[in-house]
Amino acid sequence: MYQALYRKWRPQTFDQVIGQEHITQTLKNQVKTGRLSHAYIFIGTRGTGKTTCARILARAVNCEHPVDGNPCGVCPACRGISEGTVLDVVELDAASNNGVDNVRALREEALFSPVSVKKRVYIIDEVHMLSTPAFNALLKILEEPPEHLMFILATTELQKVPATILSRCQRHSFRRIDAQRIAAYLLEIAGKEGLDLRPEAAELIARLAEGGVRDALSLLDQCSGAPVIDLEAVYSAMGLAGNQRIAEILDKLLRHDAAGVLKGFSALWMDGKDPASFLGELSGLLRDVLMMHVAPKGGRELLSGAYDMKTLDSFARRMTTEELLCAMGTLQETMAGMREAKNPKTAAELCLISLCDSAAGESLSQLRARVSRLEEQLRSGHFPAAPAEEEPEDWEEPEPPRDDREPEPEDELDPMDFYEEQPEDAFLQRSRELPEEPPPAPEAPPVDLWAEIRAAVKNQLPMDLRISLEDESRVRGRLEGNVLRLEAAAGFLYGRFNRQDVLSRIAQAAKERTGREINVQLSELRQAERPLRSLDELKKFDEVHFV
Repeated sequence: MYQALYRKWRPQTFDQVIGQEHITQTLKNQVKTGRLSHAYIFIGTRGTGKTTCARILARAVNCEHPVDGNPCGVCPACRGISEGTVLDVVELDAASNNGVDNVRALREEALFSPVSVKKRVYIIDEVHMLSTPAFNALLKILEEPPEHLMFILATTELQKVPATILSRCQRHSFRRIDAQRIAAYLLEIAGKEGLDLRPEAAELIARLAEGGVRDALSLLDQCSGAPVIDLEAVYSAMGLAGNQRIAEILDKLLRHDAAGVLKGFSALWMDGKDPASFLGELSGLLRDVLMMHVAPKGGRELLSGAYDMKTLDSFARRMTTEELLCAMGTLQETMAGMREAKNPKTAAELCLISLCDSAAGESLSQLRARVSRLEEQLRSGHFPAAPAEEEPEDWEEPEPPRDDREPEPEDELDPMDFYEEQPEDAFLQRSRELPEEPPPAPEAPPVDLWAEIRAAVKNQLPMDLRISLEDESRVRGRLEGNVLRLEAAAGFLYGRFNRQDVLSRIAQAAKERTGREINVQLSELRQAERPLRSLDELKKFDEVHFV
């Protein structure tokens, strides 16, 4: 009978557990020295080895001949625990045994001494599923258990376990396993199983497993039907061929082809794709592109593995970081509100249309995305060509209308007539009227240094501060000698300006404009105070009486 790979290759000793050396070495040392705790709690995501290490520890503490802290695997205790015939080692699922009655029965049973082994061990998986009364019932025996009793708790959600339980257990946190180690482990298992697994396919499966060895072995088992397990076989077996259609839709989004985007989404919807699931996959693609964009060298390990590197690199070259953040924010907002939407398909279509038209929104993130696109175009020098106006093919320039009438005779003008109208000494007369010395040039207006400093520092500040600098009712500045007195409106805006990086940039811009060191002093912008009125003004009113 065929056995799943993750069950067939489950580690039987601490040395066979990969990626958790910080835990397995500690447990081995405790078994060798006999300094064992009465309660352990193993924390970590799925498939990282929590239950496996719990079973190995149960065998190790009961093994008759442990080898360097590992169970020998040949003594009656090890074989009986592995086969499930030893009733003193009990494995419970808290998801289905979460009532207080179940824990009370366990507590009464735990008081009896073990029959065939040294210690009675209770392995409680998914312990966070226990109810509050069940936790309270477990607390007393967990605090002062008999000498022959050991508890090993396992959970994926530490925050749901009461602090009173955690304080009585020795805690061990299981990490997600590196994709490279999982890939090497898969190649080793594939060689023993006679599977033709290619290295690139092993890396893809390792990334899809998200740090869990059990998930990686399950995915390898799913792909084992192919004669050669390469990238195409993994894509086909995992159902990732549809990701190519998601990438095509993103390509049309970047081309602003709204009709093509809606057509592609409609095709996926007709194939049974849920709108929320489609937006989630599109958001996952943008997340991978963002990882490639912000971490082009070390971002490979951060990728989900659903898309090839060539596709992600091409999208990263065509989008800025601000555009990616804006698009992902739009998708997240749409998915969050899709539960309350009466028509999820329409909500998804509206989201796609807004992503196609970058000028449709006026939010701060969308403005930043547009500004980043303009900056990228200025940096690269490539601007989109404006569409040329097409002329009809049969259009001909009309001829000017003909005038068949004979031109009327005109009097010929003598150029000298213009000079005859002027007196002979007109030029001399005008020259005598001119002043002997040119009038002094008007004085240049005073230079507004604050305006120049504001213009110089504008491109170095965030968008909200740039807008505030243009509003004199919110931000004012004046230069007095070597001191720039900067006033900002009290409250949030004052806190935004009262930062070392912002003030240093303003001081540097002032230094560049004036050529000397400038000290920036920030204060709150106060409104004009109302003048005080004297008591004599109140004496005019008959209703006011002074005692």
